[in-house]
Amino acid sequence: MKREVPVEQAVGLVLAHDLTRIVPGEFKGPVFRKGHVIREEDIPMLLDIGKRHIYVLEIGPDEMHENDAAVAMSRAVAGDGIVFSDVHEGKVVLKARSDGMLAVDEQRMFDINRIDGISLTTRRPNIHVKAGTSVAGIRPIPLLIEKQKVEKVLNIATGQPVVDVLPYVVDKAVLVTTGSEIQSGRIADKAGPVLGEKLAAYGVQVVRQVFPGDEQTEITKEIQLACEEGIPLVCVTGGMSVDPDDRSPAAIRAAADEVVTYGTPMLPGSMLMLAYRGSTAIFGLPGAVIYDPVTSFDILLPRVLAGQKLTRDDIARLGVGGWLNA
Repeated sequence: MKREVPVEQAVGLVLAHDLTRIVPGEFKGPVFRKGHVIREEDIPMLLDIGKRHIYVLEIGPDEMHENDAAVAMSRAVAGDGIVFSDVHEGKVVLKARSDGMLAVDEQRMFDINRIDGISLTTRRPNIHVKAGTSVAGIRPIPLLIEKQKVEKVLNIATGQPVVDVLPYVVDKAVLVTTGSEIQSGRIADKAGPVLGEKLAAYGVQVVRQVFPGDEQTEITKEIQLACEEGIPLVCVTGGMSVDPDDRSPAAIRAAADEVVTYGTPMLPGSMLMLAYRGSTAIFGLPGAVIYDPVTSFDILLPRVLAGQKLTRDDIARLGVGGWLNA
């Protein structure tokens, strides 16, 4: 409810509008903003700017101030990988505590945003973010929000986080670079430098790169050896097309316990292969990964590094927005 009261009687009440202070030649702007809860120490300033009476909002027993609601909701939706900004004008910004992958429970986020007067927004999920990056913001839309709406948010958020930044659990990789032309030295390898730099950005060390040529059995043997050593990530480069001499897909199938996909609904990088042997993720990488800055590999890599085991359904969903160089 909005009413006019003397400033001396306004302590604890909420400003219904911004109050401006003007100091000629020095300052003009809001000294108190709408939604500010008036304190005893504010009274001299209010009198200095000529305010004997002000419009205030009285918070009812079934209402919450926007700042209090934003703080309560932010702590409910966030996981351990999140830190918080100070609340400002009814909004709290969620930030990454450390480098990792942004994880969003899209269904529960949808349920929260279906509540009238509540706004939760995030960056695109499953992307790599660096420490300190702003990843989400949450706020009530009105200055005063019904407590029962905030309680709905808290109930939806109970259990698992709605927004989190997951740390990377994969820190080592082996590169299996196929092709007799590279094994013999006729053609310089370009995959190693590109992938080494790309993986290093995530804190992943390439422990070795091997060159088994074009023999399927040799390619399979190198993949299996890395898996038996407990290397969590193997990247096979070269030989991923449908040409008769391209043996990498068959070699990966022979080494793997499970092939998730050979082909993705994304461009560039549609010929990518993903398989697993035990806990090791095995990528078969098409040539686009070497030449294009963003491919299907870049979309899937953060999820694999964060320890998520991907399924065929996960891959199929990526067709929407999968044209990556648009």
